[in-house]
Amino acid sequence: MKCQLCSLGLLFAASSASLAVTPPPEKLLAADTVAVLTIPDYVKASASWKQWPSSLLWADASMKPFKDKFLAKLRAEVVVPLEKEFGIKFGDYAGLAQGQLTLALTPNGWEGNSPKEPGFLFLLDSRDKSGALKTNLAELKNKWVDSGKQVRLEKIRDVEFTTLIFKADDLKKTLSKLFPDPNGNSEALEPPKPDKPGKEMEFLVGQSDSLLVIGSSAKDIEKVLINQAGGAVATLSDQSSFASSYGSLFRDSQVYGWVNANSIIAAVTRVFSRQAEAQPQGRQQTGPKPDKILSAIGLSGLQTVAFNLRDSGEGCAVNLNLNVPEASRRGIFKVVSYDAKDASPPPFVPADAVKFSRWRLDLPKAWATLESTLTEAIPQAASFVKLIVDSAGKDRDPNFDLRKNLIANLGDDIVSYAKTLRKQTLADLGSPPSLILINSARPEQVASAIKALGAVMPQPKVKEREFLGRTVYALNLPPSQAPGGKPIDRVLHYTASGGYVAMSTDVAMLEEFMRNGESAAKALRDTPGLREAAQKVGGMSTGLFGYENQAETMRAIIETLKKESGTLANLFNGSPLASRFGMGEDANKFKEWVDFSLLPSFDKIAKYFYINVWSGSTTPEGLSFKVYAPSPPQMKK
Repeated sequence: MKCQLCSLGLLFAASSASLAVTPPPEKLLAADTVAVLTIPDYVKASASWKQWPSSLLWADASMKPFKDKFLAKLRAEVVVPLEKEFGIKFGDYAGLAQGQLTLALTPNGWEGNSPKEPGFLFLLDSRDKSGALKTNLAELKNKWVDSGKQVRLEKIRDVEFTTLIFKADDLKKTLSKLFPDPNGNSEALEPPKPDKPGKEMEFLVGQSDSLLVIGSSAKDIEKVLINQAGGAVATLSDQSSFASSYGSLFRDSQVYGWVNANSIIAAVTRVFSRQAEAQPQGRQQTGPKPDKILSAIGLSGLQTVAFNLRDSGEGCAVNLNLNVPEASRRGIFKVVSYDAKDASPPPFVPADAVKFSRWRLDLPKAWATLESTLTEAIPQAASFVKLIVDSAGKDRDPNFDLRKNLIANLGDDIVSYAKTLRKQTLADLGSPPSLILINSARPEQVASAIKALGAVMPQPKVKEREFLGRTVYALNLPPSQAPGGKPIDRVLHYTASGGYVAMSTDVAMLEEFMRNGESAAKALRDTPGLREAAQKVGGMSTGLFGYENQAETMRAIIETLKKESGTLANLFNGSPLASRFGMGEDANKFKEWVDFSLLPSFDKIAKYFYINVWSGSTTPEGLSFKVYAPSPPQMKK
């Protein structure tokens, strides 16, 4: 009996060893990794995503005609030709991702001053489907050889890898067949240009236990294998800036991404320096130096960029952090920095607003920082801007001072909101009724100063009229392009009212605001669910807050696309994008791909849409942005 128990114990131990858990990406990737995008647990994440409103919408029976037509065309025109060219069936690899799915960018010796290029790594943990993965990789190698393509076999730390070798020119030809250039230019669509004709590209493909590893550098792959075996190579988790993001943002995330922006910007700066050094002696560089521009606009102070996605079942949240320490913050990052102040919808914003945003940016301070940044980065452009500002309005009033009358009088509150379309046309879809308000202690003086600023525009016609005892200005703007290329005349209507300068190209929106005064009969701030959703993004007092009623914005988009499906097809007729997908000059071919007339009526799918909110904040560590989309309550019924 003891022997049997011992045998069972040994068998269990052997089975456990063969199914060793693959370390997470931060424990596999080397510390010098430049960027990473990962789904730490694909099975768990995909199970959650299948319950997303967007996924359920795509699977809804009413979407079947539209979906089937698009997918059939995509498979016939793109998927099947690619499978034939590379000798693989994408379906064979569907479902193999059982653990992490990771894409990473590595330095690979690239420092901006060498001919080497950054490397990449793709990692997929198949877990208990490692046998199927092994079979697929063996078939891939055989098909690659049978088709006459080059391969090379090599071992990295006793793991066999197949190096798939092909020429960049061959890849370009394949892509050109799939997406032909309408002008017959074979150079129009191609991968990154090789250093010289005939350059070979190599991808190393191999399997270590349950882990699929694809990469462009054997050294990078070796580091992964060492860490997989519990070796001593420094990992991404040892990188202090990554570790900080992991602790505050990535833990328990379904998806996260991280970029070592500082190393990339430093390498790009070295590229510019190398190019400057390569200039012939005696030849002086004209214009501002690119490395100086990068420094002046503040990019040199950007350390890392990190984002994550989480789904709680009650809603989906996305966070984005730009790590720009306050001590090194300058340029554009200093321009857009703002204090934590109330950014909730003011009482005058009506409940039927479908979009809203409020930004508590100190505009005079932001302008001063922008001017100093421009002076340091591009002195010539700064001088031109100064000339425009100093001379604006002088032709009518020699004593007029744009800085004193306009810029100095601006406040720290920018409010905007939009309403649903008045007409279901593509032109209206691109320009819905909206209103922008900027607060000021002297709004009448600011409104008058904008009139003087209009004098420097190509069409400086400014008309005045009285409405409800206030002066309303109408300033002609340069015409915009409507779908089909027809120009549309635009007029900016603005006035001083309620401590704000209100502006809109829709005069009805402006007049409605002036009538309502300081409060609307039904205010957006009282919308059910708004305050609860706002708490998921840090509340409405971070200095930047926004809202969208997706149920109404998507209603307008879908109903307009259905109504204008023929017009939209004609817009793409003969365009480069349409020709790329074989649509040529025939508008009907566009509908073979995307036939908006097959979309269901919005009422059939309205339950999949609700609201979303977003916010931004400035902290000593940098800039942070959050988005939250609560699950539609109609789906719970």
